[in-house]
Amino acid sequence: MHGKGILVKKSEILENAQKVNTIVFDKTGTLTYGTLKISKVINYSKMEEKELLQLVGSIEAKSTHPIAKAFTSYLEENKIQALEVNNFENISGLGIKANIENDEILLGNSKMLENYRIQNNHLDDEKSLSEMGNSIVYVVKNKEIIAIIGINDIVRENAKEVISILNKNNIQTIMLTGDNIKTAEKIAKDIGITKVIANVLPSEKAQMIKNLKNENNFVMMCGDGINDSPALSLSDIGVSISSGTDIAMDSADVILTKNDLTSIINLINISKKTVRNIKQNLFWAFFYNLLMIPIAIGVLKPIGISINPMIASLAMVLSSITVILNALRLKRIKDMV
Repeated sequence: MHGKGILVKKSEILENAQKVNTIVFDKTGTLTYGTLKISKVINYSKMEEKELLQLVGSIEAKSTHPIAKAFTSYLEENKIQALEVNNFENISGLGIKANIENDEILLGNSKMLENYRIQNNHLDDEKSLSEMGNSIVYVVKNKEIIAIIGINDIVRENAKEVISILNKNNIQTIMLTGDNIKTAEKIAKDIGITKVIANVLPSEKAQMIKNLKNENNFVMMCGDGINDSPALSLSDIGVSISSGTDIAMDSADVILTKNDLTSIINLINISKKTVRNIKQNLFWAFFYNLLMIPIAIGVLKPIGISINPMIASLAMVLSSITVILNALRLKRIKDMV
């Protein structure tokens, strides 16, 4: 199915995809392109905005998180030299920490502030940025908030259409993200996802998948990052887009080679038709055998029904041809989107 942009690692996925009744989507890099840009800077410090972003960009340049691209792109576009960074540390699900000269800098979300017991008097500004669909980065210098930066992303083409088709087919769609609830809810509302699980730490994503499976859901997880790999492995079917990390793709059962969410619809469609085709082939195989074998061995001869063994052999060949031709019909499956 590579021509349809779907790389399936295990044959049983084709049988199981039609069972999916819940699909969990990671937000950044999956429902969105992950090509983030700085949207707005609220600066509480005496630093010039360019100087502030040089400080932030120098630290973010050492991070692999998609948000880092927004800052490194800013440095490159404005030809700004990165500062020397020491003691860089990634704080999973919260942000990053480093030293520049004698200053301790923290960059991250509101949970990071809670973790370091930093008083936050800027919740109204965070709310305002979040309601515009921004991801939030707090900038903390020596335990003091000096800025809030809003980062914008672009929703993937066809995401709204794909979610609409899934909803019409009674497949529950869920957004699972480490981002704040306001930003997540705005994007979810725009594309039609009704259930949002936000502010989730990477270690909690796999537990969320486990909880959904315990509720008798057959769960597909679609993600792209290192943080998604445990959830991808634990889901019934793990799906990664090909622009994701190597770890995510290694953990996934299916890779969308065209980075196109419509391939999820096509996978489910192909699975349904494959299972239907298998059942039809089994019917025809058993039909020919049940009909011809008793006649060929003479069971019905006492009542005057018999057949030349050569004709019976021809019937068996026709049985195989019927099965092959029926299977080849799968090549004619059209994309649903």
